[in-house]
Amino acid sequence: MKSFKKELWFNTDTRRAYINITEEVQETINESDIKEGLCLVNAMHISASVYINDDERGLLHDYDKWLETLAPHAPIEQYRHNDTGEDNADAHLKRQVMGREVVVAITEGKLDFGPWEQIFYGEFDGRRKKRVLVKIIGE
Repeated sequence: MKSFKKELWFNTDTRRAYINITEEVQETINESDIKEGLCLVNAMHISASVYINDDERGLLHDYDKWLETLAPHAPIEQYRHNDTGEDNADAHLKRQVMGREVVVAITEGKLDFGPWEQIFYGEFDGRRKKRVLVKIIGE
């Protein structure tokens, strides 16, 4: 069995962003030369997420609105975490809801998705450099 690791880096201009990273993950699989196996894609920051869903603009808007309703950024005084001088307690909660990572099968060198599935990086406390780990194992 072989393994391959690559880090993807993101620095969004906005506090919250949803970025389709499917192409970058597939390119990483291509680099790995692994044809059959598993691909882990993991947000390496506690205020960001990796998840799978449809790449449809209305859905991305709905996610953002829903997450902001569940854990609104302001007022920042509502969160005890922010007593430390931080202002990102909401980002930690949003990450908890959206998840840390995804694992996708690789079949014949391609991500083995269901209909409409795509991999997204969800940023909830942006405007700084963050990384996503892609780890591939297989043959």
